[in-house]
Parts: sequence; structure tokens; C-alpha cells
Amino acid sequence: MTYEITDPAALAARFPDGFRWGSATAAYQVEGAADEGGRGPSIWDTFSRTPGRVLNGDTGDVACDHYHRWESDIALMRELGLDSYRLSLAWPRIQPDGSGAVNREGVDFYRRLLTGLREAGIEPLVTLYHWDLPQPLEDAGGWPSRETALRYADYAAICARELGDLIGTWTTFNEPWCTAYLGYASGHHAPGRTEPAAALAAVHHLNLAHGLGARAIRAELGEDTPISVTLNVHAVRPSDPGDPADVEATRRIDGLGNRLFTGPMLEGAYPQDVLEDTAPITDWSFVLDGDVETAHVRLDALGINYYTPMIARALAPGEVGGSGGHGEGAASPWVGVEGVGFDEPEGEYTRMGWYVEPATLTALIADLSSRYPEVPLVVTENGAAYEDVVVDEGGERRVHDVGRTAYYSGHIGAVADAIDAGADVRGYFAWSLLDNFEWAFGYDRRFGIVHVDFPTQERTVKDSGRWYSEVVGAHRASRP
Repeated sequence: MTYEITDPAALAARFPDGFRWGSATAAYQVEGAADEGGRGPSIWDTFSRTPGRVLNGDTGDVACDHYHRWESDIALMRELGLDSYRLSLAWPRIQPDGSGAVNREGVDFYRRLLTGLREAGIEPLVTLYHWDLPQPLEDAGGWPSRETALRYADYAAICARELGDLIGTWTTFNEPWCTAYLGYASGHHAPGRTEPAAALAAVHHLNLAHGLGARAIRAELGEDTPISVTLNVHAVRPSDPGDPADVEATRRIDGLGNRLFTGPMLEGAYPQDVLEDTAPITDWSFVLDGDVETAHVRLDALGINYYTPMIARALAPGEVGGSGGHGEGAASPWVGVEGVGFDEPEGEYTRMGWYVEPATLTALIADLSSRYPEVPLVVTENGAAYEDVVVDEGGERRVHDVGRTAYYSGHIGAVADAIDAGADVRGYFAWSLLDNFEWAFGYDRRFGIVHVDFPTQERTVKDSGRWYSEVVGAHRASRP
């Protein structure tokens, strides 16, 4: 296959002054030290240690050992020239039981890490929750329980008090869709439950927690404190725009995947059509007076995670549809949606089986920009898993990941196209800085711009990382 890769300087020249370039990770995927420093167990510790849940029986017990290697990893970020780093805080490292006492060792770890980033000139973009719920809270009901949203607000207030002097923008959640549907409907993610009604209750309590957490942070640090949330907004379109059945399938997927979150968070209301769609599953009685108003807080940025488009179509009678790239299994994440499948067009696919289509990122950004013009956008995750081969070239380790480099080239160009069309996009974060624990796929899928040899923990910058570093460097050089 022939891959097109844009000259880094030419691509960098298309971005405005102040545009931020970074990479991203999540605590459970990179930190390791699962039983060190006073950290309590999370649902991902329990899930990954349960036989048959994660590919090859992998766990995040060690992962990239970032807990012990954070200083050298910051040095690696400086080598790449990154000016931002998106990371998450591990709730069970800060508050092991999910409530009650604060773990001082955990707080001190994050203070060291955040201070080190700032001293290196790297702006930390901090996510409060990236899927690692303390196990005691799941034992008490998890996200389907309102109590979890209340405990999250307490946790957010603790983080604001303990770390507020080191954090600029606070991101409340990463991809709450995955937490609710993959965790409680399909069982593909922790905690591995397959309960459609519980998944919808989780949707609401995540929305509520977003608002409660944002308000708790601002109560500690001031009303002007920047708040964001990161959504994996599904870029879904009908297979045949002229077919009413395909258009209806798209509406239902968009409703469950996008509007149940953007409605409360950004518009202050749940979409009535989706409430009606899901009425056979739940009566939504867990939504109490004032909840939606609480969930609707001012956002200073909206994070977008994009990897692949979704092309929805109505299934023929007897035809079986897939999961839309969100994990195959006995249960579907699309609760209450029957008779919907997803096209797999001819073209390039990543190791995850995700279709590569950069132009859809442009369209997604343009759509969000037109609907929410007052909210700046940040591409908080974008990247690809490919087969990586480490080669020795004159004693130097190299990874010639041309497919991943071309993926980044196409998608960063797509962001530039959106900016050219008038979208307010403030930054781009490559997923991921390091090869890491890729959730239910364990260590079998590699997304990093830096290769990690997990037995030795040796880091090797891939060609994609070198190319991305050139883009960042060229942008900085052209706009001092």
C-alpha cells in the first residue's frame, strides 16, 4: 500500500499561533505499581485479573511502569518537543476506597509528576476520571448508583484542594460512553456487566457527576476555573442517505452515542426522542428534579476523541450486525437498538479493525463547531494501532511505522482543514505517547508513538514519533 505523508514544515505552517501539540495517556494504562504507594484496587484491577476478560490474561499491574519512570518519560516528552501532556489521575491512588481518607502518597506522586511537567515547560491537561473506578464503589453499585456521582464530587474537590495550583484546565471525564455502555451493557470493559437498564442509569449519573464535579472544582478554585470534558463523539452517517431506514438507524445510534451526553452537558436537556426510544428499558425515574440543570455547566473546551467513522444501515431480516468497532461479544453496547448494522467499506484498516477516513474528522469538527460555536474544541485523542517491528540499524533501535505516520499526517491535515473552514480548534493530542495496556486487548494492540519493550521497559521513539516531533518543532520555529 502507498501511504501519503505530508512534509512536517508544510503541515505545521497551516496551524495558528498558540496551537498546542501534545500526546496522551491514562493512569491505569501506563502507571503500573498497582499495589504500591497506598493505591487501592480499581474495577480494572478486578476485571483484568479475572480469567477470560482480557486478551492473553494481561493486566495493568506493571504496564509501562510510569509510576517509577515518570522522570525519564518527561525527558522523552521534552526530546519530542511536546508542549502539552494529557494524563489522568487514578482515583484509587488518591482515595483508595473511593470515599473517606485521602492517600497522601498518591497525592504526593501526582504533585511530583505535575511539578516535573511544569518545570520541563510541558502544560499538563488533567483528566479526573479515565475509567478506573475504585472497586469499593462498584461493590456498592457502581455508576448505575447515584451515590457514585456524589462520591465523585467529593473526589473532585479533594483533587482541586490538593493539586489545584498545578493544574490549568480540568477535564471531568474521558469518554463516558465507554464507561456506561462497554462497562454495563456489553461487558467488554470493566466491570463487565451486561445490564441495559443499569447502563442507562450510568449514563445519567456520569452526566450528573460531570456537573457536580465541575461545580466542586470551581467552588474550591473560583468560578473562572477552566473546565472541559472529553467525548468520543461518534461520527455516524447513514449507509444510504436516501434510505429512510438507514437514516433512522443513524438517528438511533447518534442518540445513544452522542446526544444522551451532549444534550445535558451542552444544551441542558435530554433528547426526547432518545428517552422515548429507551422507554421499554427504563422509565428514567433516576433523573431527579434539578439534575439536568446541575449537569449543564459552562465548558471552556470540549475534547474530541476520534479514530474512525461509523456507517449505519438497517439490517435485513435475519441479518446480524456488529458492534460498530466497540468490541465484539455476546451483548451489544447499543441498548434498545435492534436491526442496525455497520458497513465496512473497502480501504485501509488499522490493527483494531477501524476504517481510516481522515475527512470524517474534518466533518465532525465542523459539525460540533457549528452546533456549539461558543465552546473551543481540542482533539484530545487521535491515533492508530499497527503491527510494529523493531529493527537494529547500526546499533540503533528503529520502528518504521509508515502506516501510523501516514494516519497522523492525514488526520492532522484534516484538523487543519477544519480550522481553515472556521472551526476554533486549540490543540491536538496524539494517542498515545507510549505503547500501553490497551484495555480488553491487553498488550496486543500498540498505539504509541514510542515503542515499549514490556519485559525490559526500554523506550524507542518510532518513526511516527520522529515525524510528529518535526511537525511540533516546525510549528514552534515558525511562531516563536
